[in-house]
Amino acid sequence: MKYLFVLIFLPFISCKNKMVETKPKEVRTYQAEVAYEYNAQLGEGALWDAATQRLYWIDIFGKELHVFDPATSTDKTYDTGSVVGTVVSVNDEKVLVALVEGIYSIDLNTGAVELFSDTTDTEVPGRFNDGKVDPNGNFWVGSMPWDQEARTGKLYKIDAEGNATVMLTGIGISNGIVWTKDKSTMYYIDTKLNNVRAFDYDMNTSTISNERVIITVPEELGNPDGMAIDANDQLWIGLWNGNAVAHYDPKSGKLISKIEVPAHNVTSCAFGGENLDQLFITTASLDMTDEEMEKYPLAGSIFTIKPGVRGVEAKTFGKMK
Repeated sequence: MKYLFVLIFLPFISCKNKMVETKPKEVRTYQAEVAYEYNAQLGEGALWDAATQRLYWIDIFGKELHVFDPATSTDKTYDTGSVVGTVVSVNDEKVLVALVEGIYSIDLNTGAVELFSDTTDTEVPGRFNDGKVDPNGNFWVGSMPWDQEARTGKLYKIDAEGNATVMLTGIGISNGIVWTKDKSTMYYIDTKLNNVRAFDYDMNTSTISNERVIITVPEELGNPDGMAIDANDQLWIGLWNGNAVAHYDPKSGKLISKIEVPAHNVTSCAFGGENLDQLFITTASLDMTDEEMEKYPLAGSIFTIKPGVRGVEAKTFGKMK
């Protein structure tokens, strides 16, 4: 009986190992649901403010800052007066927004808009598009030319005093930017390159180095846009022209799962909710065919899903965390 057991057992193990090595891993797919119905032209800049338990987001061409409260399903709108690229939190009464004319503060009580940092690039016409706060409290925000083929955009770092430093040049469409839990790596998306780049981040100097490509997004999936990072340092990337959020492992560069969104152009996402276990997703209603508009009537709305992981708390401008 002993020898019979060995003869039966060994081929089974061999076969099982072979299957593990050769069978491709299935990409799990989930479905997001609408959290707030809205016809934003170009919803972007999703940011969860843990202090107030609210979602900040913007409508770029609608020239609007939005503050969404999931607890009451209400959304307050502020007129930015100009095309707006992104928003970051300063405190529970003030935010910074990136307008065409520079970086401005908005008082959430009065709606007053005030210049904070004049970063206007007079050499190349363009606008700001996306940005976030680094572990040292600096605001990293990227610009993009109106002519996207020009690749004349820049990535700026703005400190607490409003000083702006150019960190990268030659950018097409500056988009998602996040930092790892240990604060040693920055991930960054230029949508025109259809990839995610990693940089070593120096906490002592708030500078970056050692650029390398860690994820390449196939054209058939869409174009990488805004990005969030979870507590496991995994990346969640909105797919323009891809009606989904893609979950990638930055270590292997592999696609892990997809969240299907009932909107053709998915622009950004942010973890929020009391336990940071809810993903909020912004979308756009522009740049769609008549057929796509009919298929995705909720485009421009905010969507949500609990993907089974927790995010990390967003950094506040001017404060080290």
